[in-house]
Amino acid sequence: MDEMVAILSNDNVVIDARPRSVMRRDNLRHAATGVLVRNPAGDIYVHRRTATKDVYPSYYDFMAGGVVAAGEDPYDAVVRELAEELGISGADLVKLPEGDYADDATTYHAYLYSCVWDGPIRHQPSEVAWGAWMSPAELISKLDDPSWPVMPDTAALIGPLVRTFG
Repeated sequence: MDEMVAILSNDNVVIDARPRSVMRRDNLRHAATGVLVRNPAGDIYVHRRTATKDVYPSYYDFMAGGVVAAGEDPYDAVVRELAEELGISGADLVKLPEGDYADDATTYHAYLYSCVWDGPIRHQPSEVAWGAWMSPAELISKLDDPSWPVMPDTAALIGPLVRTFG
């Protein structure tokens, strides 16, 4: 079944709901979430998306998250996505500044958070193919490598923050 997604105006007001496939096909502005996960040592959790993802398949990402469903509160979506993708529940989420991202594949308003997690990570097999902790310096080195396929939205929205950790 095609998930219904909240469609936003340029002022971030929900104006419609469309099937995810239509949102992707027409690159409609929507709401999405993202969580930067760090461990107590300050390392950042990096994962590779599966080859079946509908946007940027097999790219590396250092944010867990996804689209906000129609009628869903963005904070509830953050909690849901973090639990679904990485199996993290009960983490204290710290709100980061919101942001906007747009390219030829996706256009959205981002509700961004961070958390510190020292428990187990459990990947959702349909979304996450691989994952590991990286030091900020390791991740910054990867971000500076143009051949490393990293999510451009995560690099744009959270990359500047990560660079302050190095």
